[in-house]
Amino acid sequence: DYAKQMEAAEAKDRDQRAAAIIGALEDNPGSPFIGHPQADVTIVEFFDYACPYCKAVEPRLTALVQRDKGVKLVLKEFPILTKQSMIASRMALAAVKQGKYAPFHLAMMRHLGPLEVSDIEQMAKASGLDVARLKRDMYAPEVTDEIIANFNQARAIRAFQTPAFIVRGHILSSESASINFPAEVAAARK
Repeated sequence: DYAKQMEAAEAKDRDQRAAAIIGALEDNPGSPFIGHPQADVTIVEFFDYACPYCKAVEPRLTALVQRDKGVKLVLKEFPILTKQSMIASRMALAAVKQGKYAPFHLAMMRHLGPLEVSDIEQMAKASGLDVARLKRDMYAPEVTDEIIANFNQARAIRAFQTPAFIVRGHILSSESASINFPAEVAAARK
């Protein structure tokens, strides 16, 4: 059927686009990751801290990374939903300088309800971050560069919503709730 053929052609085009920039997607030094630096499978996720689907899938990804020492989750800050999303992403990337990206990222991903600036600052403090330094560092050129790079990469692979996942140059196109990440990792290893 024509619609299915078009969908398949579109998916193939997006995969080719992802494969063309896979190095920048998987190994950009500005992109934080959770998991194992020497992993044999990398999952790239474009996400927004205000995205309920991103938050819903986070515990499954965290569990996978903890269980499978061969997986690395590269986190592409993609703040497209709210004004607070941009503040959260900037602060999260600034947290890298203090070596506390992961706990701060997880705190924001696990926060229920809308994300207010006061919530973001409280979670930063609870994650052991120096908030005054964070507020200075969040406007550093490398933070801005990472966000711009992520927007450009998202555009390049035609990812216009969150979450978006890439495994070995393949864009996972099903709804995030129905993605079987362990099966995707196993397929990538074959």
